[in-house]
Amino acid sequence: MVKHVVMWRFDHTDEIVARENIKEVKNLLMELPGNIPELEFLEVGENFNPSEVSFDLVLITTHNDKNALDNYRVNPLHQKIANRIKTLIVDRVVVDFEY
Repeated sequence: MVKHVVMWRFDHTDEIVARENIKEVKNLLMELPGNIPELEFLEVGENFNPSEVSFDLVLITTHNDKNALDNYRVNPLHQKIANRIKTLIVDRVVVDFEY
């Protein structure tokens, strides 16, 4: 099995806009389950830790193997959502691992 973990940081110059952007991304990510066969499980969580080094939102997905993760990445729905997210964030980190 493979886990795919992505964390995003949003611009908080305008806190209302940041909250709206986080909500939008959460809603977009929740469109993925059931629409991408290679996606076994998905979790989305909003950070509540006020630390300046923390990220705002995390996505954790589970896939059967590396090939399934690769297919998930190139899926048109995933690409569409990923492209939208890129316009709303200021930073992103990713970790993929087998377990």
